[in-house]
Amino acid sequence: MRILWIKTELLHPIDKGGRIRTYQILRSLARQHHVTYLCLDDGLAAPDAIERAREYAQELVVVPFRPPARMSFGFFADLLRNLISGLPYAIARYRSPELLERVQQLAGAADLIVCDFLFPSLNVPDGLLPPAVLFEHNVEATIWQRYVSVPQHPVRRAYMRLQWQRMLRHEASECRRFSHVIAVSPIDAEVIRREYAVASVGHVPTGVDLEYFSASRPRPQESRELVFIGSMDWMPNDDGIHWFATDVFGRIQERIPGARLLVVGRSPSPGMRALAVHNSAIAVTGTVADVRPYLERAAICVVPLRVGGGTRLKIYEAMAMGVPVVSTAIGAEGLPLRNDEHLLIADTADEQVSAICALLTDRTRASRLAAAARRHVQEHCSWDAVAECFLSQCPCRAAANEPSYQGQVA
Repeated sequence: MRILWIKTELLHPIDKGGRIRTYQILRSLARQHHVTYLCLDDGLAAPDAIERAREYAQELVVVPFRPPARMSFGFFADLLRNLISGLPYAIARYRSPELLERVQQLAGAADLIVCDFLFPSLNVPDGLLPPAVLFEHNVEATIWQRYVSVPQHPVRRAYMRLQWQRMLRHEASECRRFSHVIAVSPIDAEVIRREYAVASVGHVPTGVDLEYFSASRPRPQESRELVFIGSMDWMPNDDGIHWFATDVFGRIQERIPGARLLVVGRSPSPGMRALAVHNSAIAVTGTVADVRPYLERAAICVVPLRVGGGTRLKIYEAMAMGVPVVSTAIGAEGLPLRNDEHLLIADTADEQVSAICALLTDRTRASRLAAAARRHVQEHCSWDAVAECFLSQCPCRAAANEPSYQGQVA
């Protein structure tokens, strides 16, 4: 089968959840199918990103793309112009006539077209001969809706509300336009089916690279380190760890002498770095080559998200490494995990303090939780199974006259 896969970026460095999920699924698919990877290139990818695309695709087609840098004059000018647009800015910034033209040129040779994330979809025209699938790593409107509910300046809330309403309309329209929609959890699939009136929608589970995320040595029992891992230029991560650092961590320090918080992930904001300056027990690493050493020495992986969508790969990665996880319900949303069996769920600041201190002072309980979680991901979370599930749902031109398999339909 020939697959045309459309995305807004090259995959290397593979340092955030969406890239990890795409890379692992494509790497599995490319073993048996011909993958043409068509993407925008904003110049921010790793120096070897083009060369390494052979790891997940037989053919790479790159479209140069130079949007204004965030916080630049051009960025704010675009935001102002967007006020009179019908599209949310997060979508409008990826409009590319060149990408649209390349989609039209390449579509005819494909048996299946996959639009990866909502963002490049405005460059995928109607009427393409192969069936086109929209791969929704998040329900984007849900993320914006949750931003509106977070305490913030009234002007910012008004802007977030406007973007949420635009995203809601746009996402609903796009989901109905594609032949099939694939979400990353049954919860997201149900939202798309119910809120957007999409009949052909399914989901794939979340996976983890069990060979890569395997501890090379026992975790130090005396560790009091809490680790958060995630791309800090994704707003839900920045919001969540800011809340944790300001409302939760200081109270943990009072009860657990020597407690430390490591924030591991690319592009931390100036505000996040300032928190580390004012509290020497907080360390902000920025980009790291390998997250595993930070997980190996951590006592607990914290996932204190208050907004977000999709599923968090960082939870499965920590579990595969044998690290206990404390998460909010939103942080663990969409994952088939049970509270107090695979992880601890704690939504309020009081609950977070109580759960984390309980695990730091009861290492037997922490070890039991971590062992059950590791067994779960070992038994259920291989990427090859995820890729097989993904492809089984896709209506392909080669089987256009046959009923497509709907084993994951919500």
